Amino acid sequence: MSTAVPRPQPTRAWLPAEGVVILAGVTAALHVGKLPPALPLLRETLGVTLLQAGFLLSLVQLAGMTLGLLVGMAADGLGLRRSLLAGLLILAAASALGGLATAPGPLLLLRAVEGAGLLLATLPAPSLIRRLVPGEHLSRRLGLWGAYMPTGSALALLLGPWVLAGLPWPAWWWGLALLTAAMAVWVARAVPPDPRRPRAGAAPAAAASAGAVLPCAPAAPAVPGWSDRLRRTLGARGPWLVALAFAAYSSQWLAVIGFLPTLYAQAGLAGPLAGALTALASAANIVGNVGAGRLLWRGWSAPRLLAIGYATMAVGALLAFALPADAGAWAAPLRYAAVLLFSAVGGLIPGALFSLAVRLAPGEHSVSTTVGWVQQCSSLGQFAGPPLVAAVASAVGGWQWTWGVTGSASLLGLGLAAAIAGELRRSVR
Repeated sequence: MSTAVPRPQPTRAWLPAEGVVILAGVTAALHVGKLPPALPLLRETLGVTLLQAGFLLSLVQLAGMTLGLLVGMAADGLGLRRSLLAGLLILAAASALGGLATAPGPLLLLRAVEGAGLLLATLPAPSLIRRLVPGEHLSRRLGLWGAYMPTGSALALLLGPWVLAGLPWPAWWWGLALLTAAMAVWVARAVPPDPRRPRAGAAPAAAASAGAVLPCAPAAPAVPGWSDRLRRTLGARGPWLVALAFAAYSSQWLAVIGFLPTLYAQAGLAGPLAGALTALASAANIVGNVGAGRLLWRGWSAPRLLAIGYATMAVGALLAFALPADAGAWAAPLRYAAVLLFSAVGGLIPGALFSLAVRLAPGEHSVSTTVGWVQQCSSLGQFAGPPLVAAVASAVGGWQWTWGVTGSASLLGLGLAAAIAGELRRSVR
C-alpha cells in the first residue's frame, strides 16, 4: 500500500506577486525619468543639440502614441507575464547599449527601443494584477499601479543628479540596466506563469485523440485572434471614453510638470533645488493615485473621482499661472502650492481610469488591448499638450494663459466623466 507524500507548503513571500508587478512598472518608469538629469552632460559629451534633446525626451511617447494598441494586442496574445518579462529585458538591453553610445544617432534609436520595451512591460500589468488579486482588493491595487509612472519619474529626477555629480553619464545608463535585469529575474521567480490556453478547436481534438470523455470539464477558453480583439475594443464605446479621458488628463499634467524647470530657471532657481521641487511636484501625483484606489474600494464611484480631479486641476492651474507678476512675496509659495494641488488631486484621474479600463474592456482577453488603446491616446495627449502650451506662451509673451489651455482640457474631461457615468449605468442594466 502506497503512502501519499504531503506536498511542502510554499513559504509566504514578503511581497506578494502583484507588488512585484507594481515594482516592475516603477523600474520601467525610471527609464522615462533618467534622461532629463543627464541632458546637460549629453549635450557636452556627445554634442546633442537642443532639437535632438527634444526628440530624446519625446521618442518614448512617440512609441506609445503609435504602437500602444498593437503592443497591447501582442501582450494579450503573447501572455501577460511573458510580455512583462520581455519588456524589462528589452529595457535592460537598450539601456546597456545606450551607455556605449558615442554619438546622438544611436542614442536616439535606442531611446525608441526603450519606448517599445516600456510598453511591453507596462501594458499587461493591469490585467496581470486582476489575475493575481481577489476582486475585493482589485481597486486598491490598481490605484497603486496608477502611481508607477510618477513614482519612477520622481525617483529618477531625485537620484539622477546625485549619481551624475560623481560618475559619467554611461554609469547611470548601466546602473539602471542592471537594476532592470534584476527586476526581470524577480518577476520570473515571483509571478506565476501564464496559464496554458488551447487555440480554438484544439481541446476537442486532444480529448478525442486520448479517448477521454469529460462532460463536466469544459476546455479553457481560447484566446480570440488579434483582429477580433481589435474589432471588439475599437467597436466598444467604453474604451474610447476612457482613452480620451486619459488624453485630457495627460496633456495638461505633462505640460505643467514638464515646464516647471523652465519656469524655475526664469525665476532664478536652478540646479538641485529646481530638481527637488520638480520631483516633489511629480511625486505628489502618487497621493491621488493611491487615494483613488482606497476611495474606489470604499464605494466612491469612478466618475465622481474624475470630476473632482479635473475640477481641481482647472483651479490649480488658474492659481499657478493667472496671478500677476507683481502679486507680492506670497505669490511664489501660493503658485507652488497650487501646482502641488494640481498634481496630487489630479492623480485621482489615472487611478480611476485604470480601474475603468479593466471594467469597461469588452472581454477578459481584451484588457491589455484596451489598456494599449488608453496608453496610445494618453501618449498622444502628452505629445500634443506641451507644444500647445509652449505655443500659447510664445504668442502672448508669458505663461499667464497656460491655465486657459489646461482648463479647456479639464472641461473636456468633465464632459467625458459624465459620459462614462452613463456608460456604467448602461452596463449594469
